[in-house]
Amino acid sequence: MASRVIVRAPSSTANLGPGFDVFGLAVDAFYDTVTLTKTRDATRIITDDDVPTDPKKNTAGLVVKKMQRKFGIDGGIRVSIRKGVPVGFGMGSSAASAAAAAVAFDRLFELGLDENSLVEFAGAGEEASAGTIHYDNVAASVLGGFVIVRTRPLDVIRIRPPADLRMCIAIPTISVPKKKTEVSRGVIPKKIRFTDSVLNLSNAATMVAGFMRKDSHLIGDAIRDVIVEPARQHMIPGFAKVKQNAIKAGALGVTISGAGPSVIAFSDNTADLKKISLAMSKGFATADTKSQTIICKPSRGAVGRL
Repeated sequence: MASRVIVRAPSSTANLGPGFDVFGLAVDAFYDTVTLTKTRDATRIITDDDVPTDPKKNTAGLVVKKMQRKFGIDGGIRVSIRKGVPVGFGMGSSAASAAAAAVAFDRLFELGLDENSLVEFAGAGEEASAGTIHYDNVAASVLGGFVIVRTRPLDVIRIRPPADLRMCIAIPTISVPKKKTEVSRGVIPKKIRFTDSVLNLSNAATMVAGFMRKDSHLIGDAIRDVIVEPARQHMIPGFAKVKQNAIKAGALGVTISGAGPSVIAFSDNTADLKKISLAMSKGFATADTKSQTIICKPSRGAVGRL
């Protein structure tokens, strides 16, 4: 049995428009790396990044502590975290660390957990950052590709994305609150119109069909959200212009990445991705906001090594 395991997990985008808390997609824009090492000391967090070092307040640490309790594993574990996913910008930063920790723990102690169990443990870590447990980002980071999350009981369905699917992500240079995901969830309407529910459901179903058919154009066309996006867009300076510019530049569909404030445009590999990225940056500039743009594609899930 190994004494140390290193796992790298990808960034992710959740919701994809109409699939709130249900859809997730792993993307190769950024990665977190978590190293678990058996020690004789208490479990502790080691990192040079600006994340909590109390295991109960750190997504990776919370995962490790819960898995230790669940499987009756005594002794300490050193949890070393190297952040690559920007914290608080809708790219699944907390989920990447949690996913890497769950996969690393499974390998370190040779548990042989199934995919749903890994996602469930990783999801528990989201409570540290979001205040609630949800599985869309962690499922994508653990498993890779496009995921559909069913709950009660938890059942994650993974679909391989089209080979030509590409994304342009614009990340605005703005300050975000510490509990940004919790704040973003707070603005979601408690009541919605029945017609809006039907419209979002029809678009979500169409998106699944697009992934099943490997049709990037159908996926992009289905990225239409009339419930969550309208409630959150005021939190992103220049959002309307960013979206409008990206569509004019050739994007197939545009929406908020996860809880934001990053904006993600979907396209295929025949589009002028640099043109779309520049158009999104210019959209943010209309609101006097600088931004960073990343061109990426779907990623595989968490990968480990001894």
